[in-house]
Amino acid sequence: MYEKSREERKKVKAETKKRIRIMSWILFILYLLLLIYFLFFSEWYGRKNWVEEDYRYNLILFKEMKRFWIYREQLGMKAVLLNLAGNVIGFLPFGFILPIICRKTRHFWLTGLLGFSVSLFAECLQLVWKVGSFDVDDLFLNTAGALIGYLLFAICDGIRSCLLYTSPSPRDYAAS
Repeated sequence: MYEKSREERKKVKAETKKRIRIMSWILFILYLLLLIYFLFFSEWYGRKNWVEEDYRYNLILFKEMKRFWIYREQLGMKAVLLNLAGNVIGFLPFGFILPIICRKTRHFWLTGLLGFSVSLFAECLQLVWKVGSFDVDDLFLNTAGALIGYLLFAICDGIRSCLLYTSPSPRDYAAS
């Protein structure tokens, strides 16, 4: 009597998936807008001067991370965490939301490659526009953030699948 037909459940499931995908697109677009703001325009990150005189870049992996760690007392932990953790956290949403909006990206290495590509594009724009600096450490940390975001997605998706497929069905309650 209270049991929904199989077709009704499929319809509800499809509608729920569609709503989740739409909300994920909205979140992803907002995330990208915030990322663009922080990478290119935020005065909080020292982006006051739109065009600097010199190109700034680091092509030696771990050089800036090591420098930030060695001089952490002079720079302050806020600056160190902002640089190191901020680059990772900044790309977590990329790795988490992308597999939701595009099923084809539900692969660990593909999400990592796309995270690296977006980060490389942003770093190149920073170099060309002389806003911030091109830093291979940022590429490494951003890619790590995208991969960690994907792992969080995979864990959440696994938990969702377990709950969805191991929860008792309405028929089980009707039988008791």
